[in-house]
Amino acid sequence: MHIYLDNAATSFPKPEAVYRAVMHAMREIGASPGRGGHRRSLEAGRLLFQARETIASLFSIDDSSRIIFTHSATEALNVALRGILQPGDHVITTSMEHNSLLRPLHALRRQGVNLTIVTAGADGRVDPDAVRAALRPTTRMLAVGHVSNVSGTIQPVDLLAAVAREAGALFLLDAAQSAGSEPIDVRKSGIDLLAVPGHKGLFGPQGTGFLYAAPTVPLRPFLAGGTGSSSASEEQPDTMPDGFEAGTHNIPGIAGLKAGVEFVLAQGVAAIGAQERMLTDLAAQRLAMIPGVTLHGPSDPVLRGGVLSFTMAGIDPSALAFMLDRDFDIAVRAGLQCAPQAHRTLGTFPGGTLRISPGWFTTGEEIAIFCDAVVKCVT
Repeated sequence: MHIYLDNAATSFPKPEAVYRAVMHAMREIGASPGRGGHRRSLEAGRLLFQARETIASLFSIDDSSRIIFTHSATEALNVALRGILQPGDHVITTSMEHNSLLRPLHALRRQGVNLTIVTAGADGRVDPDAVRAALRPTTRMLAVGHVSNVSGTIQPVDLLAAVAREAGALFLLDAAQSAGSEPIDVRKSGIDLLAVPGHKGLFGPQGTGFLYAAPTVPLRPFLAGGTGSSSASEEQPDTMPDGFEAGTHNIPGIAGLKAGVEFVLAQGVAAIGAQERMLTDLAAQRLAMIPGVTLHGPSDPVLRGGVLSFTMAGIDPSALAFMLDRDFDIAVRAGLQCAPQAHRTLGTFPGGTLRISPGWFTTGEEIAIFCDAVVKCVT
C-alpha cells in the first residue's frame, strides 16, 4: 500500500478529469493558439481563454486577461519581481519564505534593490506591526508567502496587504501552499500580484502555473520572443497577456490545469482546506504522543494549513524519511524544504525537519498507518 504524503511538493494523485484533459489536448487539439487561423489553432485559443476564465472565477479576478501563464510559481515570482523592481526600490519580505522568492530577491539586491527581511515569530507567524516598522519612503513592494511550506503557518494576508496599501506599496502573495485549500479573493484582500503553481493545490500537471497582476500594476515583460500577436514589431509588446507569454504555450498542461481548477470549484476550497487540516491535526495529535517528537509551527491548528513538520530526538529527519519509504512505502519530505531561512526561524537549521502534507485523496487510515510506521522506525 503506497501512501503519498508529499502534496506540498506536488499533489498526487490527480483527479481523473485532469488526465483526460491532458490527453484530449494532445490527441485532439495539438496546435498552438495564435500561431495560425486554422481550426485546431482556434480551438487551442478557446481552451486558453476558458482556462483563464476558470482561474479568474476561483480567485475573484475581474479581468482574466490579467492572468499570465507560466511554467511554475517560481517563474511567476520572477516575472513579478523582475518586472517591477528597479535599483533604488525597497522591498520587504519575511524569514519564512521559500527560495523561489528569496533567491530572486537576493539577486535583485546585488543589482541595487534594497531588501529587508522581517523575522517571523518562533511559530513562523509574521507580525504586521514588524512589517510596518520596516517600511521606508522607497518601499515598492511587500512580498509574502501565504502558507509556509515548512510549518504550515498561515500568514495574516488581509492585515499585511493593508500595511502595504497604507504605504502605497504593491502586495505580492506567493500562494504556492494555499491556492486551492485557502480562500483567496484578490479584490477583497487587495492583492496586487498573485503567484500560483498549477501542480499543487490546483491539481494540474507539473510545468504549469500563473501570475495575476492587477490593472494598476506597471509590469514589464520578463521574456522576449514570439507571442502570436504584434508580429511586425521588433519590440516585445507589453499588452496583457500576450506580451508576457513569449514562446509556445503548454496547452496540454493548461488543459489539465483547467480541469484541476474545475475540480477545486466543484469540491469547494473550504471543504478541501478542512479535509487537509483535519488530517494534519490527526497526525499532530498522534505524533505528539510519541516520546522524543517535537512539532514545529503554530500550536493552534486554526493557524496552520495542510502542512506539518516535526523532528525526532536522536534521529536525522532524512534517515527517518528513508526508512519510511524503504520499509513502508510512505512518501514524505525531509531536510530544509528549500527554505533555510524558515528553518533558522523555527530553530531547525541545519538538520531540517520531516514534513508531511496530506491531500484531498489522503485518508485518516493512511495517517494512522504513517504514525504507526514512525513508531516502528524509532523503536
